[in-house]
Amino acid sequence: MQRPYDPVVQTIADYVCNVTIDSAEAYSTARHCLADSLGCALLALKFPACTKLLGPLVPGTLVPAGVAVPGTDWKLDPIRAAFNIGTMVRWLDYNDTWLAAEWGHPSDNLGGLLAVADYLSRRGNSITVHDLLTAMIKAHEIQGVLALQNSFNRVGLDHVILVRVATAAVVTQLLGGDREQVLAAISNAWVDGGALRCYRHYPNTGSRKSWAAGDATSRGVQLAFMALAGEMGYPTALSVPQWGFYDVLFRGQEFSLPRSLGSYVMENVLFKISYPAEFHAQTAVECAVQLHPKIKDRWQDIEKIILTTHESALRIIDKTGPLHNPADRDHCLQYMVAVALLYGNLTADHYEDAAAADERIDSLRNKMTTREEPRFSKDYLDLNKRSIANSIDIVFVDGSVQSATVEYPIGHRIRREESIPLLYEKFVANASTRLSRDRVEGLIALFQDFDRLIKMPVATFSDLFQLK
Repeated sequence: MQRPYDPVVQTIADYVCNVTIDSAEAYSTARHCLADSLGCALLALKFPACTKLLGPLVPGTLVPAGVAVPGTDWKLDPIRAAFNIGTMVRWLDYNDTWLAAEWGHPSDNLGGLLAVADYLSRRGNSITVHDLLTAMIKAHEIQGVLALQNSFNRVGLDHVILVRVATAAVVTQLLGGDREQVLAAISNAWVDGGALRCYRHYPNTGSRKSWAAGDATSRGVQLAFMALAGEMGYPTALSVPQWGFYDVLFRGQEFSLPRSLGSYVMENVLFKISYPAEFHAQTAVECAVQLHPKIKDRWQDIEKIILTTHESALRIIDKTGPLHNPADRDHCLQYMVAVALLYGNLTADHYEDAAAADERIDSLRNKMTTREEPRFSKDYLDLNKRSIANSIDIVFVDGSVQSATVEYPIGHRIRREESIPLLYEKFVANASTRLSRDRVEGLIALFQDFDRLIKMPVATFSDLFQLK
């Protein structure tokens, strides 16, 4: 007799198979998330470091009724399309974010979800954008709730493991899988283990952090198709002594799920509205932009800069010394603050070598010190606050001081009403790098017409983003 699956695996499968989402707020937020993620994907196509990884694995491969890749004329198989879309969404670290014990980007799952929804839609299945939004809400929830109290980064693992698990679970159900098949796919996602996160940290920081999510969501799709083909699962993949995930990779600790699975994560997700900056630094960049007019003509008179932040920011983006590439720079608190102080803005282009050659950036970095504010760290972990606070104090040689503090960034749920118009301004700017003005205006009108949007077949929706 087969042993029962681990409780966490069963909880996820039961949620995917049995829970109906009835939160109007979650669906509305998912609509914004879909627009934002696809805008980020289109912007990424400006960067050759991204596009060199995209397209069919074997040049010239033709896939009948293949999945449409936004901003291109490619039609790919769903696994390769999931990699393409997921990599594009994630490339610039500009898509939505979730911060708790573990960090991550729930819209990283969109690569797999959109690819499979498009695949099904082109084969005559009645898959609408409403179905896609439901899948997004559930993938966000799985990844985000698993992240609330389970810190994979503390044991050296990368958060994209949660993308693989969430995509595998939701896509298996989307493909028509039953509970046993969903259980099998989830268990195989855990059996895959976890990627080392060494590529996110000195001295190995590199571009893999920009395609790791595409890799994870495409692997989730592959595991889902295998489950539908009847591939077996592994009921105690997490808990079996010596050989299971808990003992091998999680220091013997079991996962904690502090709340039931519903729509909490989508409702509370954080949007990166203004700056393509690692999210722990978003409020620091807001502070720096506020201070820019006061220091832009006095930067040479600065004696020191004190960055006061929360513990997680110190752990992930507090960097000194040389920064070797864009992936290094966009995860450096000091670099992002220095650019924003000097220019009054921060864009993806500021991470490229040409912008980094500005000697003033390192001059300011060398004057910075960081410290933790315990209240910021406490409020960051408070499930009712989820602040991401930063403060900057600039001390000049004459003893004068200029300061700024921002606790909740643009894009936080507490500032949602203020954020959404700016989110669509961001979408227009990003989408316009790839699509015509008329196409972009048409897409904005579609996202604003919720009833029309949710009834649209996914294939029809995807084609609106393709080059023609």
